[in-house]
Amino acid sequence: MSNIPETGRTPRVQVRLVIIQVLVFSLLLTLGGRLWYLQIRNGDEYADEASGNHVQRVVSPAVRGSILDARGVPLADNETRLVVSASRTELMKMKDDGKAVLTRLAGVLGMKPKEVMDKVRLCDSKTPQPCWNGSPYQPIPVTDEATTQQALQIRESSEDFPGITAEPTAVRRYPAPGKARTAQVLGYLSPVTDEEIQQAKDTDSPHLRSDQVGRSGLERTYDKQLRGKAGVTSYEVDKLGRVMGQTESDPGVPGSNVVTSIDARVQAVAEHELHQAMKTVRQETDKITGRKYEADAGAVVVMESRTGRVVAMASQPDYDPNAWVGGISAKDYAKLTGKGSNYPLLNRAIQGQAPAGSVFKVVSASAAVRAGYPFDGRYNCSSSYSMGNRSFANFESKGHGPISLGDALKFSCNTVFYRLGHQEWQRDGGIKPKKNAHDWFYRTAHDFGFGAETGIDLPNEVTGRIPDRQWKKKFWEANKDSWCKQGKKGGTYVEQIAYESCLEGNQLKAFDSINFAIGQGDVLITPIQLATAYAAISNGGTMYNPTIGKAVISPDGKRIEEIKPDAHGKLPVDAETIDDLDKGLRSVVEPGGTAAWRFGGWPQDKIPMRAKTGTAQVYGKQTTSWFATYTDDYTIVMTISQGGTGSGASGPAVRNIYDAMYGLDKEGNQDLKRALLPQPQKGLPKILPDGSIDAPEIRPYVPPKPKDPEPVLAGSPARRD
Repeated sequence: MSNIPETGRTPRVQVRLVIIQVLVFSLLLTLGGRLWYLQIRNGDEYADEASGNHVQRVVSPAVRGSILDARGVPLADNETRLVVSASRTELMKMKDDGKAVLTRLAGVLGMKPKEVMDKVRLCDSKTPQPCWNGSPYQPIPVTDEATTQQALQIRESSEDFPGITAEPTAVRRYPAPGKARTAQVLGYLSPVTDEEIQQAKDTDSPHLRSDQVGRSGLERTYDKQLRGKAGVTSYEVDKLGRVMGQTESDPGVPGSNVVTSIDARVQAVAEHELHQAMKTVRQETDKITGRKYEADAGAVVVMESRTGRVVAMASQPDYDPNAWVGGISAKDYAKLTGKGSNYPLLNRAIQGQAPAGSVFKVVSASAAVRAGYPFDGRYNCSSSYSMGNRSFANFESKGHGPISLGDALKFSCNTVFYRLGHQEWQRDGGIKPKKNAHDWFYRTAHDFGFGAETGIDLPNEVTGRIPDRQWKKKFWEANKDSWCKQGKKGGTYVEQIAYESCLEGNQLKAFDSINFAIGQGDVLITPIQLATAYAAISNGGTMYNPTIGKAVISPDGKRIEEIKPDAHGKLPVDAETIDDLDKGLRSVVEPGGTAAWRFGGWPQDKIPMRAKTGTAQVYGKQTTSWFATYTDDYTIVMTISQGGTGSGASGPAVRNIYDAMYGLDKEGNQDLKRALLPQPQKGLPKILPDGSIDAPEIRPYVPPKPKDPEPVLAGSPARRD
C-alpha cells in the first residue's frame, strides 16, 4: 500500500482534466470552423459540384418474343444486325446541330445526307415520314443493315463521328416462311412515344424510352406479352461523366412467345391463290362496263369451323413488314400510305366492307323462317318482281317457278327473297311501322353477328352496317343538310337521290327492304363476319369469337397460357333450320347449283362441301365477288373487289386452297402425304428443354397446273352469281 496521502493526487488530476477539456474544445472549434467554411463561405461552390453528380441508367432492351405458327414455325422473330445509331442529344450540342457528322456518316453508309438527317428529325404534325416518333433522348437508329467494314470504320474513327454508335443489336425480323408474309396479321413495330410512356406510367407494364411497341396486328394485340422487360443498370456518375459506382441492377427478362393458329403452309397457299385470282380476273372483260376487271383489292379467311380459330388470313394488296424494321424510308412510307398505294396496311379481312350480295341469303332464309314461312314451302322464283312501276330482275332474268328456300339458295334466286322482304316490310307497317314491328330480316342480320365486331384478337376491326330503321334515322339526321343542298328534283341520278333523301331519307321504304333481302342497298359486311356466320352454320349454331392467338409460352418454356376458343352467341334459328340451310348450301355445289362448275370431281361423299356464291353491285364500280364455303372442318371465305362474280373470280382460288389442305387432285383423289392440314391442328408445338420451340421446315407452295375450263351450257345458272 502506498504511503502517499490522497491530497497529493488532486492537483495532477485537475491539470489533466483541464488539458483534455482544452483539447476537446479545440477540436470542436476546428470542426465548427470547417463546417462554417464548407457550408457558409463556400457552400454555393460545393453545392454546384454536388449537383453535377447524378445517377445514369443504362437500358438493355429486352429481346422481343417470337410469333409462331401452329407448328412452331417463326412468323416474326429476331436476328442480330449491326445497327448504326445517332444520339440527338450529342448532335444538338454541336454548332451545326451535327450536320457535318451526319454528312460524313452518310458517305460511309452509302446514303444521301438528307436521308440520314430525315431519320433523326423528330416527328410532329407538320413533319412527314421518315422521322423519329420515339424519345429524343435515346439513340435513333439510322440503319440496321450496316456492314462489318462500315461499323469498324465508324468505331475506329470515333473522333470523326461523335454521338454515333455502331453496335450489334437484336432487331425484329419477319422471315415469311414458305413465302407466307402474313403482313397485316402480324403488324409492325415503331418506337414508343412520350405520350405512351405517360399513359403506361402507373400500369403494371410501364414503358421505357428504348421500347419498340406494336402498332398493328398481333404485334399490337400481344405487345405486353411479347415485349418482355428491359434490363436497367444504374450508375452514379460525376458531372464529367465519370462512373463513381454502381447503385443497382435490374436484369432484363426476354419476352414470351405467342403461338398462333396460323399454319404457315396454308397461309402461303391462301396468299398465292388470292393474288393469282386477282391477277387472272384482270385479264377478263366485264360485260357490263366493257372494261377489264380492276380487281383492286381482296381478302380470304380460312377458319376452323368448330373453334373459330383462324388458320390463314390474307389481304391484297399486301406489303413486306420488314420495311418498318430500323425505321421506314420515305419511299417505302409513300408506297404504303400514298394516294396511289391502295392502302396495303389495311387488313381487308377485318377492315374491308362491301355489300354482301347473295351470300347474305342464308340470313334472309333464316329471317323468313322466323317470320313464319316454312323452309320447304313453295315460293315463286319468277324472272322478275314488280313493285308499283319498278321491276326487280333475277341476276339473269331467269325464272325457276315455285321452289323451296333450299332451292332458292341453290339457284340463288333473287325474286324469292325480293317478295319475302317486301311482304315483311308491309306486315310491319311499311313507312309507318307498327309499335310491335318485328323487322325479322334486320333483326336476324344482327343476330347473325352483322353490324357488330366479331371480337377477333386483332385491333381496329370494323363493324360493317345493317341499315335498319334506327340507322336510317341517324344517318338522315347526320346528312340531311348536305342532301338538301345537293339535291335537285329531276336532276342527275346523284342529284335526284340526294333530293329524295333530303325529303324522306329517314324512312325505311319498300325499296330498302327489297334490296336488303339480297344483301344489297346500304348493307355492308366484312369477310371475318361472313366466315364467322358460315362457320356457325357448319358447327350447329355456335358463333365463336375468331381467334389467332393460341397460347403464350414463357421464354423458358415452363409457363404455358392457352387461349381457349370463346363463343359470343348462337344463331337465332333452331337445329332443324340450320340443317335445312346446310342441305341448301350443299346443293349449291351439286349439279344445277351456282358453284357446281367449280367443284367438278369433288369427293362429296367423303368430304361434304357447302357453298354460296355472291355478286354484289356497288354504285360507280364493278361488281364485288363473294364466295363462302365450308366443310365439316373448315370455313373459307374469299372476296375480290371489282372482280366480277363469286364463282367466276373467287371460286377457283378457294377450290385450290381446299385441294392443298386435303391433298386432293382435280379428280377428287386424296393423297394424305400431300395434304397440308386434312384435320385441324390440335396440340401445341414441341418445347425443347432449353425453352426453345421445335419448328419444322416449310417448303414453298407449288401451285397446281391450270386445268382446261369445263364446258358450260348456254343459259345454265352454273356460271352465275
